[in-house]
Amino acid sequence: MEPKNFWAAQFEANRPRLRAVAYRMLGSSGEVEDAVQETWLRLNRSDTKGIENLSGWLTTVVARVCLDMLRARKSRREEPMGPLTPEPIAEDERSRDAEMADSVGAALLVVLETLAPAERLAFVLHDMFAVPFEEIAPIVGRTPAAARQLASRARRRVQGTRPSPRADLSRQRKIVEAFLTASRDGDFEGLLAVLDPDVVARADQTATRLGSIAEIRGAPAVADFFKGRARSARPALVDGALGIAVVLGGQLRVVLRLTFAGDRISGVEAIADAEHIASMDTVMLEP
Repeated sequence: MEPKNFWAAQFEANRPRLRAVAYRMLGSSGEVEDAVQETWLRLNRSDTKGIENLSGWLTTVVARVCLDMLRARKSRREEPMGPLTPEPIAEDERSRDAEMADSVGAALLVVLETLAPAERLAFVLHDMFAVPFEEIAPIVGRTPAAARQLASRARRRVQGTRPSPRADLSRQRKIVEAFLTASRDGDFEGLLAVLDPDVVARADQTATRLGSIAEIRGAPAVADFFKGRARSARPALVDGALGIAVVLGGQLRVVLRLTFAGDRISGVEAIADAEHIASMDTVMLEP
């Protein structure tokens, strides 16, 4: 039997692929780390003697974990869970986070959110990672032919509903500006008008220490928190997607990643960790 550190090294070699799969499945950096960590725990609990293709085995396991998380999310009609405390993340991993977000694109993630969990898994694994339908089928509990149909149905929706990036950014900027105006004016009803009813706001540990709340759910609670708080905030492009930058004392202190559902904001992720902010491409937008 190979020593435990052998499997740890093999897992680390596969970690970038696992994180890429999980990001496309979940669209939440906090949940990505949860899914990858659970995959590592399952590897530790498994009889490794029976694993012939570790990369394929790990991809299957992380896909199953993500599918379970998506189904649980759907059954609760909620957005992703708040971030648990992850393992320390190296600087090169932070850079890969930014690269993954940029490569997927905010617009595509919004469309992927509209897919059923099984459709999303079949599309992501086959079209983005070239996993054969014969391997996808047992994960979703379907035949290979049925898995192929899931991916085909998802592909049609992605191709038919993906918005024009330029038009999408223009529309989203108007939403962000309305959000910031309502926040500065303390306009509770104005905030509710641009927030999805099931909006979720999260903050990293640094932002929490600065006065944010780790997780807030629902438009009324999120609106109440942001009321009167946007005096130093302005629209920005964050890794090519519409977001918000908070500048204090001439320095970029907080970045808000945003998720949109139609004409409303459905997710807010406050990032204040200096290394994480440095890894992102943040461009202030002129008034």
